[in-house]
Amino acid sequence: MKLLIIEDSQSLLRSLGTGLRKMGYAVDLVADGAEGLNFARHNDYDVIVLDLMLPSMDGLTVLQRLRALGKQTHILILSAKDQVEDRIRGLRFGADDYMVKPFSFDELCARIQTLVRRRYGEKNPAIALGGLELNTAARVLSRDGQHLGLTPAEYRLFERLALSRGCVLSKEQLIDALHDSDSCPGPNVIEVLICTLRKKLGDDGGESLIKTRRGYGYCIE
Repeated sequence: MKLLIIEDSQSLLRSLGTGLRKMGYAVDLVADGAEGLNFARHNDYDVIVLDLMLPSMDGLTVLQRLRALGKQTHILILSAKDQVEDRIRGLRFGADDYMVKPFSFDELCARIQTLVRRRYGEKNPAIALGGLELNTAARVLSRDGQHLGLTPAEYRLFERLALSRGCVLSKEQLIDALHDSDSCPGPNVIEVLICTLRKKLGDDGGESLIKTRRGYGYCIE
């Protein structure tokens, strides 16, 4: 899953980037309101974490402009403004959630996961796929209670396909979802991950859970 963090505190921005990447997210970090708006307009994010007090353009203006453009990305406001009126204003302007600083990182992660599930229409963090269970909260894939031992990159790819099951995703869409905007993955990274995933799923020699649609991409049906 891919996140955009718009926060003017460089120390907090770095800390959030490090922590969320360890959780398996692809993360873009921006410290300026106008730049954050530009990132949000031209990229597809699962969740945007937005501060309110930002240079060049305040967070509420960023929020209003994104909603005026028709952007439906889930937005979580993370702000030191702790008055009830501030929270009401943020939610009325189109935010999906509001957290007050200082905050618990674990709670922030839980709220982000909830917004990701909401985007894909999932209420339960555990998703059954044949004989497999994907737990998006624990970030593990299991068969009969046994973890399959996916690498972080393999997990991210499988989760993206599972949450979008029934839809074909191109290699370009998968690369964009799995990597930060400033990274340069190799041209065959998706093919390699699909191959290793199929081996761990035990379906590389027969009917595969992950379908290849020649010329289009991959899907889980």
